[in-house]
Amino acid sequence: MYQLIKPLFFKFDPENVHYFVVKRLKWFHDHFPLGQTILRSSFDVNIKGLEREVFGIKFKNPVGLAAGFDKNGEYIEALSDLGFGFIEVGTVTPLPQPGNDKPRMFRLEADGAIINRMGFNNKGVDTLAERLRLLKSKNTGIVVGGNIGKNKNTPNEEAVNDYIKCFDRLFDVVDYFVVNVSSPNTPGLRALQEKGPLMELLNTLQQRNNVNGISRPILLKIAPDLTNEQLDDIVEIVLETKIAGVIATNTTIDRNGLYTPESIKNETGGLSGKPLALRSTEVIRYLSTKSNKAFPIIGVGGIHSPQDAKDKLDAGASLVQLYTGFIYEGPGLIKKICKELVKSGTK
Repeated sequence: MYQLIKPLFFKFDPENVHYFVVKRLKWFHDHFPLGQTILRSSFDVNIKGLEREVFGIKFKNPVGLAAGFDKNGEYIEALSDLGFGFIEVGTVTPLPQPGNDKPRMFRLEADGAIINRMGFNNKGVDTLAERLRLLKSKNTGIVVGGNIGKNKNTPNEEAVNDYIKCFDRLFDVVDYFVVNVSSPNTPGLRALQEKGPLMELLNTLQQRNNVNGISRPILLKIAPDLTNEQLDDIVEIVLETKIAGVIATNTTIDRNGLYTPESIKNETGGLSGKPLALRSTEVIRYLSTKSNKAFPIIGVGGIHSPQDAKDKLDAGASLVQLYTGFIYEGPGLIKKICKELVKSGTK
């Protein structure tokens, strides 16, 4: 069904279509008679063999939704009914910000890819925290991760304060945190991936990561454009700071091997989708091997099929996340992946 209507969606601006679709999904979930039941019976996956525990959290299945799709936590329940084992919201910043000028999202249909330069557009951490508090009061059991970043106008020397504000505000309402220093769309942000600033940031958060005996897993989201030497530093940083793990990877600034015309492929921003699949899997395998599987990895980047997900898991990922593949292949992709994982016995 989705593949029949996708050509219509793809005739319009991708950002506008995104909000058109998710708002109607939420309406269908919240207000249509039996809407929730229809969604769950069509897409949800509850197979015991898919359950797994990673960094102390139990996931009903290993397929999650990556950050960026639901920045403000507005559609969590409806998206969860499509079969996701967990939902990551954000990236959120302390203060609301509009993001970069539009247009800021572009489809590369010939490559099964998207370029975005959204720029952490979000309604601010206070709005997200209140929304997640309400969700938590419903006892839905949905695993929610909070992806945190800094405001565009905050200089890097003060960035740690932005991350602290988001961390403290969301501590009681998320299941895990993701520190995003790898988006290419906030000027200077990737400089925080350098060893010195990153150690300071993660150690600071870890020092705050104990409230009345409770701590939250903290993960680091990294870029696919890091060199092996930089990945070696990432392994060392994760082990020294004792954070819970890594998300590999964010979007790439590389444009090699694309079929899309230059007028689109040379738009600034991060590239996601099929062209990222091989590199993100390489990064997962490198980190897993180099660390001797010392920490969990969430694999994301170019997952458009069950085989893509299996490749990530075989390379060393404990969980996977979808974004661009979800847009291109539709909501049925989650169930397809889960069924194939059970069939193949992939752990």
